[in-house]
Order: sequence, then C-alpha cells, then structure tokens
Amino acid sequence: MQRSTWAAVAVLMVASTAAQSQGTASDPAAERQAFIDKMRALDWVKGPTTVEVEGNSKLVIPDQYVFLDARNTTKFLELQHNLGDGREVMVAPSNMEWMAYLEFSAEGYVKDNEKIDATALLKTLQENTESSNEQRKSRGWSELHLVDWATPPVYNTTTKRLEWATILDSKEGGRAVNFSTKILGRRGYTSVIMVTDPVNLQTAESSLDNVLTGYAFNSGETYADWRSGDKVAKYGLAALIVGGVAAVAAKKGLFSVLAGFLAAAWKFIMVGVVAAVAWLRKLFAKKQA
Repeated sequence: MQRSTWAAVAVLMVASTAAQSQGTASDPAAERQAFIDKMRALDWVKGPTTVEVEGNSKLVIPDQYVFLDARNTTKFLELQHNLGDGREVMVAPSNMEWMAYLEFSAEGYVKDNEKIDATALLKTLQENTESSNEQRKSRGWSELHLVDWATPPVYNTTTKRLEWATILDSKEGGRAVNFSTKILGRRGYTSVIMVTDPVNLQTAESSLDNVLTGYAFNSGETYADWRSGDKVAKYGLAALIVGGVAAVAAKKGLFSVLAGFLAAAWKFIMVGVVAAVAWLRKLFAKKQA
C-alpha cells in the first residue's frame, strides 16, 4: 500500500474491520476513538532507556523510540490482528513507521556452517503459510499470503545475524514487508521481526539496524562463549527461517505445529495504528516535556 493511500484510508479501515468482525455497521469516528483509547491504555516505555529482555540480554531504547513489555505487546498484537505467544516484546520509532518484535528461544547453540537454498525455502514458506491461514480465519481475520522474498536470506559471520525479508499480502491491509533477523547466542537465539510498509523498507532496515546495535547478550551468553557440553540445537540456519523447532516437528508429521508457528510469526501493520499516530506523537511529546 502506498504511503498516501495508507494514511487516507486509515479511519475507514479501522471502522470497516471492526464492523466485519462484529457483523454490524459502525461509526468510523467512534471506532477510531475506541482504538486510540486502547492504545492509550498500554504501558508505553519511552527512550532513552535500557530494558532487560528475555534471554539474558539487554536492549537500549534510543530517544524518539518506544518499547512495550511482553504483556503489553500481546495486547498490541491483538489490536493489529496479529497472533502472539505472550513472550514477544516490541520496539518502534515514535512515529510508528515500523515495529519490531523480539523473542528469545532457548533451543541451544545453532551451528552456522549450513548452506541456504533460498528458492527451496521460499516454496516451503509459501506452502506452510497457506496452511496457517486456518487460524486466522477462525478469528474472523483476513488471510495472509507470502508473495516473494523482499531480501533473500543472508548470514553475517561477524555479527552472527541471519537476516531476510518477505513480502506479505492481505485483503485487509494491502502489502507489508516482514524483515526478520535471528541473532545467535550461546544458549539459543533472539528472533527479531520488523513489519513495515514496502515503500519504507530501506529506511526501516537502516533504522532497525541502528537499534540492534544497542542489543547484546550479557557477558558469558554470546555466541563466542559457547563451551563443550552446552546444549546444541537439532537444526541449522535453514530451519531457523522456516520455524526452528516447529520445522523439526513438521518433519515428524506434526504439521499443525509449523502452521501454528507461522500464523504467529508473520506480522502485519493494521492501518489503525497510522490513524493513531498523531495521538501517539502528542503522548510522547508530553512525556518528554
């Protein structure tokens, strides 16, 4: 969705999605206000500050950025018609041009010597994403479809970060990009999923990269701190892209596990957030004052 269109239809989309889920007509202004009230009720943490996050790590929240803990992130995800597992935390710029969700998985040390077949992985992700749509439909939400790579998978041996980006399509909100990062550590990895407007991808990637320079595992918990005898994951880099332990379960015939993972993994920006951005800016400006 182009940025001009995104802002123009924001109020209408908030009203229409609420009406569809309830099966009734609604007042756009009232729906917008209800959305803003729910946003206001969240416990926003404003930068600059440093927060402790799961996985024996810390994240520096810069000035002009905001943070939600796991409990508040779960509520925020529901407002966005996204599934979560109650463990993700969120960081975003105060203008909400993008949002990033972080979650640690204690699956053990992931060996990084595996080659990645981007074409085969894309096909697998597309097939499994279609299966995961059953969970979305059961909630009355529109389906998500994986269109293509926005950026094929790349692994940085220096930063120990595996990164890729996918293009998602939804009737409810148009197209969005999910930029994914896996940061490898001694006892597992931290998943970072950033969702943004495709038009904004390059700027958002750069902005997120700056934020992630303020993320670090605590001393003794980095990838280089691994010692013989530590737990080692049963999969490599490719499986991290298609679901980690869920992908392993799928190989054993438990495809519902992978479908459930993907239903929760993909994130989408509902235009209702854009409708509330003006209010958010006022809120954070007041806190700064």
